[in-house]
Amino acid sequence: MYSTLILLLLLSAVALQFALKSTVKKHLKTLGPRPETGAQVARTLLDRQGLPHVTVEETSSKLSDHYDPRGKVVRLSADIYHGQGVAAQAIAAHECGHAAQDAEAMALLRLRGQLALPLSAASWLAPLMVMVGVMVHFTALYWLGALIFAALLAFHLITLPVEFDASRRALTALHQLRYLDGRNVGGARRVLGMAAMTYVIAALMAFVQLLQILTRR
Repeated sequence: MYSTLILLLLLSAVALQFALKSTVKKHLKTLGPRPETGAQVARTLLDRQGLPHVTVEETSSKLSDHYDPRGKVVRLSADIYHGQGVAAQAIAAHECGHAAQDAEAMALLRLRGQLALPLSAASWLAPLMVMVGVMVHFTALYWLGALIFAALLAFHLITLPVEFDASRRALTALHQLRYLDGRNVGGARRVLGMAAMTYVIAALMAFVQLLQILTRR
């Protein structure tokens, strides 16, 4: 049963990635009342939030947009940095939402940042620990792997409110500054909503994997 659920979630994740790319591409061409580039929108929002020290940079990879709390940098992929459509504006505003969270010392954002590096290093070890623990009947190794899976689930659960809050901030700011109106707000919502769903699927995947491990013993 668990293997089937994991396969379905994997297929859902792949399908969602294709749908997200298609939706972003479509709404990169949808212009709102203020057709400014993603970089311009980001600069406007950061200054409005009292964050003139946060810089905006272009990255080379597609859909690699993120906020770097260590460098205090909003990094936008080329399509978003130069794009003037509502997709570019919404994604840029979302990353500025993370910058605002950082400035407010949002506890969940800080905790996510503290967990990210150690978990990224340990995540590839967890399946190996569980597998070897079962094969050689090494119970301690098995449960150490399970503990890492539990920490990964906690990371994904922490990520969800952080991402949803950044999207809420983005849509509010875009409305207030009249970047969106009734004709194109739906496009911005779809882009941010589909991006958020990728985090939901990742959390569900971590949950099912942990359940599979816990019920195996």
